[in-house]
Amino acid sequence: MLAVFTYIREAIASWWSQFTLQTKLLAAATLVVSLVMSGLTFWAVNTIQQDARLNDTRFGRDLGLLLAANVVPLIADNNLTEVAQLSQRFYSSTSSIRYILYADDTGKIFFGIPFWEPEVENSLTIQRRIQLPDDYATDAEKPMVRQHQSPDGEVTDVFVPLTINGKYLGVMAVGINPNQTAVISTNFTRDVTIAVFITIWVMVILAGVVNALTITKPIKELLAGVKQIAAGNFQQRIDLPLGGELGELIFSFNDMAERLERYEEQNIEELTAEKAKLETLVSTIADGAVLIDNNMQVILANPNARRIFGWDDIELEGSNVLHQLPTGVQMEITRPLYEMAAGERESAEFRIPLGQPTKRTIRILLTTVLNLQRESIKGIAITVQDITREVELNEAKSQFISNVSHELRTPLFNIKTYIETLHDYGEDLEVEQRKEFLSTVNHETDRLTRLVNDVLDLSKLESGRIYNLDGVDLSQAIEQTLRTYQLNAKDKGIEIFQEVEPNIPLVVGNYDLLLQVFGNLIGNALKFSTPGGQIAFRAYQLDAKKVRIEISDTGIGIAPEDQEAIFDRFFRVENRVHTLEGTGLGLSIVRNIIDKHHSRVNLVSEVGTGTTFWFDLSIVEQAPHVEQLGVRS
Repeated sequence: MLAVFTYIREAIASWWSQFTLQTKLLAAATLVVSLVMSGLTFWAVNTIQQDARLNDTRFGRDLGLLLAANVVPLIADNNLTEVAQLSQRFYSSTSSIRYILYADDTGKIFFGIPFWEPEVENSLTIQRRIQLPDDYATDAEKPMVRQHQSPDGEVTDVFVPLTINGKYLGVMAVGINPNQTAVISTNFTRDVTIAVFITIWVMVILAGVVNALTITKPIKELLAGVKQIAAGNFQQRIDLPLGGELGELIFSFNDMAERLERYEEQNIEELTAEKAKLETLVSTIADGAVLIDNNMQVILANPNARRIFGWDDIELEGSNVLHQLPTGVQMEITRPLYEMAAGERESAEFRIPLGQPTKRTIRILLTTVLNLQRESIKGIAITVQDITREVELNEAKSQFISNVSHELRTPLFNIKTYIETLHDYGEDLEVEQRKEFLSTVNHETDRLTRLVNDVLDLSKLESGRIYNLDGVDLSQAIEQTLRTYQLNAKDKGIEIFQEVEPNIPLVVGNYDLLLQVFGNLIGNALKFSTPGGQIAFRAYQLDAKKVRIEISDTGIGIAPEDQEAIFDRFFRVENRVHTLEGTGLGLSIVRNIIDKHHSRVNLVSEVGTGTTFWFDLSIVEQAPHVEQLGVRS
């Protein structure tokens, strides 16, 4: 209910606010005049009603006293027939009497006009009684008078006590009809007043409607049209069939709107072309580019910026750039951005690592955008460069230089130490000692040579050099590899055996590179196997297109945490156990070679049990072909 009342009140307030001040003053004046006139009229009607009621009261009291004076002796003698006849004469003599009732001292009605006692008591013996008011006094000299409303109007009730010689016999009630002339006059006056009131307000409402249609509506339409034009909607038109000054004003407004629309279309075409050029230029930039205004709202963002920050499915234009950036970037550039927007600085540069949406390192360059006069700041350009590859290469280069330097330092130091000793104290040393020193120098020289060769091999593989791939007989390559390492295996007490499937087909590969792969894997197996161990070299056809090569050993195995890094450059298990020698480049070379054969080297290892390296090679098709392979790593 409260909601309905509130809605009605708001609707009335909105309706009232649409009227002009002149209309509101006219309505207020009309309301005051109509209220004054209605008040005077209702005051006159009320005065007439009061006079009529007073006359009815006097007439009823006099009539009641007269009738009571005539019927009291008859009632005292119990001559009810005379009472009835006398009452009937009185009732018939005037239309002002509504009813006449007689009741005994207990209030029981024993006679009444216009009904008789048989009508008072029906077959159910229902008795009618007069219920006198509490303030009624039976010994009062004056009758009691009151009024009550009936369907036919107000009726005056007169209660006259019937007493003779101080004895209370009962009461007589007489009902007096209202004065018909006064009633008609009063009703007519009231109806005329209401009709005048309604007529006045109908005229006011019609005047307001005419005013709204002829003056207020066109002015409101013009006001709404001006607001639309100010908001940039130049398609606004006003279509009202009016003449005179208002018609000329509306025609001039429509003409102005049409010219503005044509001018806007020309500007939009030029701006659209310039924007398209700018967006095309920005989208082709390799770096990410974001343009924001002084309120940090995004104006433009190219696809690379969206990719770097994961904005592919986000509507950026119009949003605050600080709310869209990752937390780390937001913390770094928030203060510089506001300083640049305030003109306190012109540019800034940051290097920030990102964890989301992908792990990368970015460089952010902030530059202010000035107007043509270079007097005020129009926005800020954010350039985002993905330098992840650059950082990784720098780290790899630093690590490579550090590892190579470390690996070269030890053998060079040993060579220099032993040669200086031989040079300075060679004549004082025994023959066996000189042989031992020379053997050590020779061993360190071999180690240095292996390191340099491995570095050169790895450099060649990563340089994008082109290798010829043709049909390779795996049986021959495996046989040659095992002949090379059989003597070394025998010296260490390790058994090497092969399980090569008969008639194994030719595979696509480079013979020399595969020999290097086999040699590195067998060499690692020998290095990490203890005396009495075994090394198995297997080759078998996996399916119609692939041949699988496996090299297994029963050596010390590789811990799970080392298996991911085992193919990295200079990573050596002996870094953990400090017992075996090596350059740490062998498995990195193996991975690069297998990658160039469009395959992948895998391993399965368990500490204390052994390790198995395996990879697949493609089978040569019916006619062996030569493939030029030059994959850049």
